[in-house]
Amino acid sequence: MSDPQFVFLNDAFVPLDEARVPVLDRGFIFGDGIYEVVPVYGGRPFRIAEHLARLERSLAKVRIANPRDAAGWTHLIEQLVQRHPWPDQVVYLQVTRGVARRDHAFPEGVAPTVFAMSNPFVHVPPAVRARGIAVVTLPDERWLHCDIKSTSLLGNVLARQAAVDAGAAECVMFRNGFMTEGSASNIWVVRDGRVLGAPRDHLVLEGIRVGLMEALCAACGLPLEFRNITREEVFAADELLSTSATKEVLPITSIDGRPVDTGVPGPIYARLYAAYQEAKSA
Repeated sequence: MSDPQFVFLNDAFVPLDEARVPVLDRGFIFGDGIYEVVPVYGGRPFRIAEHLARLERSLAKVRIANPRDAAGWTHLIEQLVQRHPWPDQVVYLQVTRGVARRDHAFPEGVAPTVFAMSNPFVHVPPAVRARGIAVVTLPDERWLHCDIKSTSLLGNVLARQAAVDAGAAECVMFRNGFMTEGSASNIWVVRDGRVLGAPRDHLVLEGIRVGLMEALCAACGLPLEFRNITREEVFAADELLSTSATKEVLPITSIDGRPVDTGVPGPIYARLYAAYQEAKSA
């Protein structure tokens, strides 16, 4: 029998199959909570300061008191990672407003619920990287606070399922004619040697890969610009890229059934992916 997977719930580490949350937890009733996902390579959390800073920002925006400081979260993540044998892991953190009688208004005197778990990092297969992924375009029908990493993800779930139903790996969403992001990733347009990203505003979640892409583009000598990007520009791209904590950087080679440029991963992707691997080992 394999060793049990342990998770952290409030004040203790418990086997995953023994973890229980009250049904009146506001995360269950309202999706009233915040989460964060931290990749771990070789037992070392990657860009942990940036992840914890975003966790702090999201909690502040929904007025949930952060139950731990950065040192406390770091210690918890280290303990969780050490309990599992996988060299590369993905740590999931979640904080909800806590358990209270069902009422939309914030309850008083309620302690947040803290949950954390780790899973093995499932790397993208080399064959997928070699051919790239297919995406479909969708209208962005989510709420107007996408900059908050909320557990209320129904809009993203529906978008991802629409992509799956169409036989694609991800979607590219548009609001008012301009590109926003994917269901669980940031999207990048490469045109004439320049990398373009959507504006860093309330309509997109600023993925930790956004700051990383700034550093990678600088290291590769690639111009990077954040601005409104039209649908026409997306379809005219030399390359399209997707970034996320679990997929790192991926080439998009098909959009709505049409090839992106030549339909194969391009040279800018190759440079950024190589730079990403260097950043992981730094």
